[in-house]
Amino acid sequence: MTPKQKRLLIRASIAVVVVAVAGALAWQMLKPQGYGDAIASGNGRIEATEIDVATKLAGRVTEILVKEGDFVEPGQVVARMDTQSLEAERRQTEAELQRSRNALQTARAGVAQNESNQAAAEATVHQREAELNAARKRFERSNALLERNVISHQQVDDDRAAMQSAQAALAASRAQVSAAQASVAAARSQVIEAQSAIAAAQASVERVQSDIEDSLLRSDRLARVQYRVVEPGEVLAAGGKVLNLVDLTDVYMTFFLPTSQAGRVALGDEVHLILDAAPGYVLPARVSFVSSVAQFTPKTVETENEREKLMFRIRARIAPQLLHEHIQQVKTGLPGEAYLKLDPDAEWPDELRVNVAS
Repeated sequence: MTPKQKRLLIRASIAVVVVAVAGALAWQMLKPQGYGDAIASGNGRIEATEIDVATKLAGRVTEILVKEGDFVEPGQVVARMDTQSLEAERRQTEAELQRSRNALQTARAGVAQNESNQAAAEATVHQREAELNAARKRFERSNALLERNVISHQQVDDDRAAMQSAQAALAASRAQVSAAQASVAAARSQVIEAQSAIAAAQASVERVQSDIEDSLLRSDRLARVQYRVVEPGEVLAAGGKVLNLVDLTDVYMTFFLPTSQAGRVALGDEVHLILDAAPGYVLPARVSFVSSVAQFTPKTVETENEREKLMFRIRARIAPQLLHEHIQQVKTGLPGEAYLKLDPDAEWPDELRVNVAS
């Protein structure tokens, strides 16, 4: 091969390489990106609901029973507050309750005594009525005998005085009955007052007991301890935070979609998640929240291009049963990608199909 032929061959080879490179670049620039309009995607991070375990009342922390990273179950005691002053208050309220019960017994005894006095007064009234009836008949007979001059005026006057005396005695007896009835009513009022005092004292005992029980700080859900905010011996105000928990049954990824895509998203739509830390696994989730207010909103929106800059926050919640099955592996803060079908008739690509059982 002559030198001229060699130069031609080299030039032809270089031309082929240039064409191949240009073709590859053109293909990269012109090939379809993503999965088309049927599937939307957005970056996000795994998040979870956080709960602060706080004290209801001001007091001193006596014991914290968990460490950072520990798992806690619903109802588990995670910390204790000092309850010495509450115990003393409970003993005081229990003493007040017993005093109110004694007052009730005294009031009931007073009712019984006054009812007995009323019965005696009523019996006296009956006696005075009988005496008045006898005195009236005696006077009537004496008055009739006087008309026939059988007895003296003095006898008639004595019988009239006896009748009037019997009338006065009857009136006095009836007044005693009224007084006894008033005493009974007053005693019954004291019974009601004592019963009210018992109810108030019982409520005070229950309130103090509730405060004592609230001094045992408990977790109300399955969670992981994220932070110990304080240590034993510290004094907290009411509402002071003791622990920060992460709810491992409410885990989700938050991502953003533009207006044209967010408007086609509905609550409950299926979402597939791929985490950067485990790219080989596709996790199932559901849309649990779509923001009603756009993020990254320009101050003035006038053109269609400007409207496309609006982004809406979407939240995809992972199924709780899946979280329970893999509770030890659940972590927050992991970045990943969320994929969401905008067209219900579209099929998931093979690489986006869920491969983790839920």
